[in-house]
Amino acid sequence: MCGIAGLFAHSPVNQSLFDALTILQHRGQDAAGIVTEDKGQFFLRKDNGLVRDIFRTRHMRRLQGNIGIGHVRYPTAGSASCAESQPLYVNSPYGIVLAHNGNLTNQTQLLDDILKTDLRHINTSSDSEVLLNIFARELERQNEKNVTPETVFNTIHNVYERCQGAYAVVVLIAGHGMIGFRDPNGIRPLIYGQRTDANGKTEYMIASESVALNALGFDIVDDVQPGEAIYIDETGQLHRKICAEKTSDTSCIFEHVYFARPDSIIDGSSVYKARVRMGEYLADKIKRLHPDHDIDVVIPVPESSRPSAMELAHHLDLKFREGFVKNRYIGRTFIMPGQEERQKSVKQKLNPISLEFQDKNVLLVDDSIVRGTTCKQIIDMARDAGAKKVYFASAAPPVRYPNVYGIDMPVKSELVAHGKTEEQIEEEIGADWLVYQDLEDLLKAATPSEEGDKIREFECSVFDGKYVTSDVNQDYFDELEKARNDSVKQANTDQDDSQVLGLLSEV
Repeated sequence: MCGIAGLFAHSPVNQSLFDALTILQHRGQDAAGIVTEDKGQFFLRKDNGLVRDIFRTRHMRRLQGNIGIGHVRYPTAGSASCAESQPLYVNSPYGIVLAHNGNLTNQTQLLDDILKTDLRHINTSSDSEVLLNIFARELERQNEKNVTPETVFNTIHNVYERCQGAYAVVVLIAGHGMIGFRDPNGIRPLIYGQRTDANGKTEYMIASESVALNALGFDIVDDVQPGEAIYIDETGQLHRKICAEKTSDTSCIFEHVYFARPDSIIDGSSVYKARVRMGEYLADKIKRLHPDHDIDVVIPVPESSRPSAMELAHHLDLKFREGFVKNRYIGRTFIMPGQEERQKSVKQKLNPISLEFQDKNVLLVDDSIVRGTTCKQIIDMARDAGAKKVYFASAAPPVRYPNVYGIDMPVKSELVAHGKTEEQIEEEIGADWLVYQDLEDLLKAATPSEEGDKIREFECSVFDGKYVTSDVNQDYFDELEKARNDSVKQANTDQDDSQVLGLLSEV
């Protein structure tokens, strides 16, 4: 999962892009980068680390120009080296930089086509570089001396014909403007807005989440629709068009479960409201399964489960207490690169308040259970702090299948729920009893209430094994196993970060 942002303004955008990436930091903590353009020249700063650590005053001063894009990254596969941090650049045609959130599921075939047919060079193992070169090649095929809206939309139409998987993208074309587009299934989120500057001129912003637009004073206009492209040309005129032949509105349900900030709106649905309703439905299930429960207190596993836990406690008429203190300077354990580092970070990240556990029957509520090792550690913490019994509730259903669309949900062998019953999972994590959310209730929770009784479709493959792109098969999973297991990722992380060749003015 990554975060992207693009800004077209009439004054320098360096500080605004920095602010946007800081707000989107929860979507990736491995690396960050910004590219700005001034008079046809790109200026780049990117590196591994957090936004606040990468950009110093000297870097910000050299990020010149009134248009730019930014990216925060965490890797789902391949290397975590600086060479794969984004935005990425190619010099032909025109000069293009691109930032991407998602994952191409036909990367292997595309890479073969790029090398043998398009005769383009790929310098990293990143699917984002593949996507960049596909875009560049399709723009080149238009054989136009000037970039027009028609040129852009034809290019992206051809990108859609070639690329499968999940992708939300922002692009800069030197001297010609900024583009945002989203895959035909709308799996990864993308939204845009506008504001008026002091001189009455319109400025535009594209970002992964609405909260970035809100914080920078942009009024939300609309989500970028599945299969849609938005082009802001060099004069500041906005053009938009559905460029895919076939589209479906199947956004990723896990944005609502975990990834997105609660104050964001994803495809018209409030993330916070969805999480509150998850708690409501989970409480109803506990009433059905354990009508005579002896729970004394409900405690969330901070942070993303808090709205669900509060609503659950309210519906069960139970006390809600904060039982864990979170160290805010430790990153999100879900996106740590290896299991050993994730386990170490749990104890650094959370510390129990013994007063809230001593001699009590505790219900812990988390947003989801993926590998199972984290919640097992947390349950052990609760027992060590004096809890008599520890029950566990997940606001999401069992995660039984890998994610192939840009979330680092590992191979099947590393998922605690794969091939196991809920009773077996309960025993493995050490809970006195375990309750999972039902998938239908999760979908109802994430569907905007104004849509009535109709339940919106979502991309739910991690729960039901149904993948919305047709190219996901056993051969693909075999390759995924090689690329994504923890030992491979750790080995890639340990590799030397060699400098990538480029022609940008890097600051």
